[in-house]
Amino acid sequence: MEKSGKKNKNLKTDKMKRTSQTFGVIVATRNIFNAQLAREARKKVLEKLAGMGYEYVILPENETPTGNIEGYADAVKCARYFKQYRDAIEGIIVVLPNFGDELGVVNTLKMSELNVPVLIQACDDDNDKVDVHSRRDAFCGKLSVCNNLYQYGIKFTSTTYHTYSLDDQEFMDDIHSFAAVCRVVRGMKGLRVGAIGTRPIGFQTMRYSEKILQQYDITVVPVDMSEILSAAEKMDEGSPEVKEKIESIQNYGTCHLLHKGQINKQARFGLAIEHWIEENDIQISALQCWDSLEKNYGCAACVTMSMMGEKLMPSACEVDVPGTISMYALALAAQTPSAILDWNNNYARDRNKVVCTHCSNYPKSFFDSEIEIGSLDILGTVLGQEDTFGAVKGKVAPGDMTYFRISTDDSRGQIKSYLGEGRITDDPYGMDGGIAVAEIPELQKLMNHLCKNGFEHHVGMVRGHVADILEEAIGNYMGWDLYVHGA
Repeated sequence: MEKSGKKNKNLKTDKMKRTSQTFGVIVATRNIFNAQLAREARKKVLEKLAGMGYEYVILPENETPTGNIEGYADAVKCARYFKQYRDAIEGIIVVLPNFGDELGVVNTLKMSELNVPVLIQACDDDNDKVDVHSRRDAFCGKLSVCNNLYQYGIKFTSTTYHTYSLDDQEFMDDIHSFAAVCRVVRGMKGLRVGAIGTRPIGFQTMRYSEKILQQYDITVVPVDMSEILSAAEKMDEGSPEVKEKIESIQNYGTCHLLHKGQINKQARFGLAIEHWIEENDIQISALQCWDSLEKNYGCAACVTMSMMGEKLMPSACEVDVPGTISMYALALAAQTPSAILDWNNNYARDRNKVVCTHCSNYPKSFFDSEIEIGSLDILGTVLGQEDTFGAVKGKVAPGDMTYFRISTDDSRGQIKSYLGEGRITDDPYGMDGGIAVAEIPELQKLMNHLCKNGFEHHVGMVRGHVADILEEAIGNYMGWDLYVHGA
């Protein structure tokens, strides 16, 4: 048996917090080609993966005549071996050091029944090594393998170039990108979303279909807000746990309090949310952020949601379940906190700029300076400043960003989505709350697509450009309807 690195004792650890990823590896060969090319490739691939910090599962070398996969008999052995590690393997890397054997590859994938992303890599021939003993013909072999995968309905990812050397930088780049695709796909499977409270009456836009989500193995777990508030009310205000939470809130941002009780309320509410999430094995959440919480308990939900988001446990406003799923996909791809924003205002007459805001619950890392934790600006005028403490305020730091949104379309019985990239600018804007002025090429075309296709006013964003990762994970592997803006 051959498996790299340390044993993964806890295969059910949190999808986001896994420090290492494990790939199944298939090095395919064909007997009319030099088997030594495959042996060398096997060694090199495993060294590369280990050096990049990834774990791997590969059929032991002595299990087949060449130490690699060729034909049906080898496929049976490899598939059986992969099944032993089905809980660990997040994706499969197929390497073709020569033409390879399409039956060995496709039968391994089919019989292992792992249903994970597959990366197909093929090696370059050198122009001075194309004699009968040295040639690879992997350029042609890759077409044969991919043709078989297409016939069998097995989804796969190709590399940057049709062929390249295993020593090329593109190989390492493609592995890292593939790892991100695997994180997103794995993260979506078996996802449990907490729906905490009911959507505000004024936001019919936040309706969605639990049944459509369930078709893709995403479960919505609801809880009445009264249960959370009751748990918070019953909590001992002077307990060490509450004191620790108060300190963490005070360290999170500058708190201008109307009275000392507000931060204590916020701490107990946050702990009640966290306890329920842990008890129900929830990965992400969407909250009824107004106005039951403010009227019946006396605080806002924003800083609680912000702090969870900073821990890569996204939480969306107004019980926007599709919104928090969108945030999670972004966070999985980038491995950094994501945020939920409103497409909120035009930016003067610049038709490629938009002001994106929220009250806000941005994760702290979205800002470029010390944040203020205060009362909700708009809702505070209606519900009272004292009962709306908890909003995270500041100017979002400039830089590249990726935006993404899913929505359940009941009339079509499907999940639809859109995706694109832009940048957050340093432009000033005189509005309170969390402000992000964003520049997006052909913004008017994007807004027209959103309007015509009934998308919500909320959008998920993450720092950096990861659209290519999400396009592959969501459009290819998840099979959701996806509009890629600017493609």
